[in-house]
Amino acid sequence: MVAILELTPEIRAARDKWHYRGERRPGFAIQPAADQESVWDYPRPPEIALDTRRVSVSYGGREVASSVSTKRVLETAGAPTFYFPSSDVATDRLVLSDRTSVCEWKGLAVRVDLIDGPKDVGWQYVDTFPEFKDIRGLYAFYPEKLECRIDDERVLPQEGGYYGGWITSEVVGPFKGDPGTNDL
Repeated sequence: MVAILELTPEIRAARDKWHYRGERRPGFAIQPAADQESVWDYPRPPEIALDTRRVSVSYGGREVASSVSTKRVLETAGAPTFYFPSSDVATDRLVLSDRTSVCEWKGLAVRVDLIDGPKDVGWQYVDTFPEFKDIRGLYAFYPEKLECRIDDERVLPQEGGYYGGWITSEVVGPFKGDPGTNDL
């Protein structure tokens, strides 16, 4: 199920629609404290950064993923998303579905279901634009459906149902998906 991704006029138009790209913070953005990051300072196109904190995902008290080597994707207006290498994921508990989505920056993703739990608990990019090849094949999870933690802090889900951002005390918004952020 690997597609050939092309930078079509539709993809270019989707990329061009973004008003904010991390170069300036809008007036409605929350001012971060010294130990915080504003999601409005994150770039677009998104940036991939290695994260070496203990990042974990569980469901029903059972571990789904745990890593000290995740890729943290930072993009304007979105809470960070964490991508796990398959070696740090209980892949025997997961199944790729036939449901897909496309990100105009990253590529083609396939939704992931938990065999012994809910559907659509995460996703995996099966084809990416060249700039995002570093997350191809990695797993990302929704904190709305699973218990996600960074070190000892429990993560809150990003609003909107579609977004997989991980909200913690280190980031401030408002976040894409919050009321009033639809046309940003």
